[in-house]
Amino acid sequence: MGSSLRIEWYGHAYFLVKYDDYSIAIDPHDGGSLNLPEFRIKADAVLVTHNHYDHNAVEMVEAREVVKWRKGSFQLGPFKVEGIQAYHDKSMGKLRGEDIIYRLEAGSFSIVHVGDLGHIPEGDVLEKLKGVSILMVPVGGTYTIDAEEAWELVTKTEPRLVIPMHYWVPYSTLPLDPLDKFLSISKARRLRLDSRVLEVTLDDIPDKTTVVIMPPPTKKR
Repeated sequence: MGSSLRIEWYGHAYFLVKYDDYSIAIDPHDGGSLNLPEFRIKADAVLVTHNHYDHNAVEMVEAREVVKWRKGSFQLGPFKVEGIQAYHDKSMGKLRGEDIIYRLEAGSFSIVHVGDLGHIPEGDVLEKLKGVSILMVPVGGTYTIDAEEAWELVTKTEPRLVIPMHYWVPYSTLPLDPLDKFLSISKARRLRLDSRVLEVTLDDIPDKTTVVIMPPPTKKR
């Protein structure tokens, strides 16, 4: 069966990816600024896609290494990481700045976290996103691609698993669309989990694109 990959979601775009006892946190938020629970965790490294408050709360993660919006290829433990230039809007970053897409490879897994992607990539960038094991993609609109554009990206890249992120959840203070809007458009299979943890081996990953639905962490006002 081989090694397993574990992904835990802490709401918004905040994830912990673990392979072979090495863990990477991506885009941590501080909880309170979004009216979400606070998650202080430990990881070997932290990746930050861009310098916005809801993605760069690195103080929430006790880690040996912090990597902020880094382009190019580099190694973090068993992960080969590539930071790919993208933008937070459709005007080459003129409205909201740059965004780094991170592609991670470990064993035979390939994982892509697109951060606050604000446009549909083209050319070489799009090619690097095709056929990955797992794609983490924003679907809430307003600050990023919206539900329709997220589904367009999925159809163009054909990942095996899709994890929607960066959408409105109960009590959240951000003006985003809820997940249901993306689900109403998506024609992919669905895998609904009882927890915010996905643990898979390569044998577990379906051949056809499947949307993974996790229960969001929420708190009352």
